[in-house]
Amino acid sequence: EKLNDIIADISSLIWGVPMVLLLLGTHIFLTIRLRFPQRYIFKAIKLSISKDPGSKGEVSQFAALTTALAATIGTGNIVGVGTAIALGGPGAVFWCWLTGLLGIATKYAEGLLAVKYRIQSGDRMLGGPMYAIENGLANRPNTHFRWFWKLMAAAFAFFTALATFGIGSTVQANAISTLGYEVCGIPPVVIGGIVTILAAAVIMGGVKSIARCCEMLVPFMAGVYIIGCLAILYINGAYLLPALELIVQSAFDPSAAGGGLVGSSIMITARYGIARGLFSNESGLGSAPIIAASAQTKNPVR
Repeated sequence: EKLNDIIADISSLIWGVPMVLLLLGTHIFLTIRLRFPQRYIFKAIKLSISKDPGSKGEVSQFAALTTALAATIGTGNIVGVGTAIALGGPGAVFWCWLTGLLGIATKYAEGLLAVKYRIQSGDRMLGGPMYAIENGLANRPNTHFRWFWKLMAAAFAFFTALATFGIGSTVQANAISTLGYEVCGIPPVVIGGIVTILAAAVIMGGVKSIARCCEMLVPFMAGVYIIGCLAILYINGAYLLPALELIVQSAFDPSAAGGGLVGSSIMITARYGIARGLFSNESGLGSAPIIAASAQTKNPVR
């Protein structure tokens, strides 16, 4: 409980107004500065599933895509959004949507920089925000405060590794063990052991092993997820329009959702929606570009 309280205090401190404005502001700035890259979404999907012959990289572009999607389809969208509604009211869903839509520009920029500033080490391609910060900022000619950018690169790598325990492992393992115990009566420690062994079997093989596993599992997982969502929407079709109306109203007038909810102000509603949006799509987190840097492509924009 003490550890949980400490994490909750740190979360409240970090996820204040400055972080919400910074993250959403970055999404808006890049959307405008890059002239709305969202309009090329279908072209982007086409390029993601096609090959770039004669290019360097460890995994195919499709493998890089599925590896990134593996972390964003499922738990973050189900548990994350449910938690956002519980804490910020129905209006939090609107801010999740907005973060996802505008976050496309940030996600694109992250991937581009990862490929542009990646380095080759033997037969491996290494990249991500830490390399973009170091090679794009710290190692530029006539750069001032070179030490500061190197420190920022190291700090990013440290905090990303730290974040993987929370958003990359703990939530997922907890969801699996809770479901397994409540539905099948399997002790959480047993499920934890099985999940650990399966995860280790994939991770120990390196990025190629992870990508191969994701190539096989993610298309199936995504298909089941989409079919499940459509089925739920069909079953609850009568409530769809009232729910949409409540979401939009609550996004700008949280009191419309009822006084009993924690979301008593627009900022609180936006805070949980944007935070869970980041948890769901990882735009701005900086983890997806690490695998993007391994993609077999000659052109960072591609």
